[in-house]
Amino acid sequence: MIDPIPNTGIRCLAATGDLCGEGCVWHPQQNAVFWTDINRGLLHRLEIENGNVETWRFDQPVTAVVLTNRTELLVLILGGRIVLWNTRTHRETDTLFRLPEWPALRCNDARVDPAGVLWFGTMQNNVRSDGTTLDITEWSGALYSLAASGEVKQWHSGFGISNTLAWSPNGETMYFADTLANTIYRGHFDPIHSILEGREIFFRGFERGLPDGSTIDAEGYLWNCRYGGSCIVRIAPDGTVARIIDTPATNPTTCTFTSGDKETLIFTTAGNAMSQGKPAESLFAFESGVRGLPVTPFAL
Repeated sequence: MIDPIPNTGIRCLAATGDLCGEGCVWHPQQNAVFWTDINRGLLHRLEIENGNVETWRFDQPVTAVVLTNRTELLVLILGGRIVLWNTRTHRETDTLFRLPEWPALRCNDARVDPAGVLWFGTMQNNVRSDGTTLDITEWSGALYSLAASGEVKQWHSGFGISNTLAWSPNGETMYFADTLANTIYRGHFDPIHSILEGREIFFRGFERGLPDGSTIDAEGYLWNCRYGGSCIVRIAPDGTVARIIDTPATNPTTCTFTSGDKETLIFTTAGNAMSQGKPAESLFAFESGVRGLPVTPFAL
């Protein structure tokens, strides 16, 4: 196995005490990071210039954040609906999708493909109304796409936790995962028409934790956060392990590159990051030594 890289270069950006930090995205126009706490129904924004953190609360779990082609608008993925949210007025402006199976099922990870179409996964809802977590007992998750026209397509089903959505630099390979199966899949992707074909095993059975959220770098390597594994693993296009980065938190959950120097990787964490009774350090960053790719916005 590849030897892990010491975590001495990892720094804390925000200690927000998240129960399940997730869904981070870099907003280049605002020079800020947005991320969520699923269990508490929170959306956070960290302003890089001054370190100020703002937080907003919602009536459902907030699972992911997506940029749009309108600077002031974000797509927020909630437990049972997907909405547009205005970063200036702090209000929902439109509902793009409602999950019919909510609250038995909920939405989870979400990203935008090279053509500007939103992809998102679902899973058994494991968040009680008080924010505590339930065990997952059903493999009822699925993988969907949502176009600005409102067209929704289901591509795969039978997932324990549908997670990880990423595309190769040329857009012709799509990566997606089932956390409970400890498996990351890939399929051929048409980046013009947003069509996913096939599903083959890309990365399975890695012994350190389970696959949570991921991002792709400019060299086509997948950076996968390993829930329960205290690490992020960089996976080569051929499915071999290129690097293992130990993390100070047991449960890294998802990651994204900034668009400033494009080598800074930011990641969120869930639970088990408490230290001497202080608030949990929930958002971290380190210099990856490789450029990321610009985030594709949802095309309204």
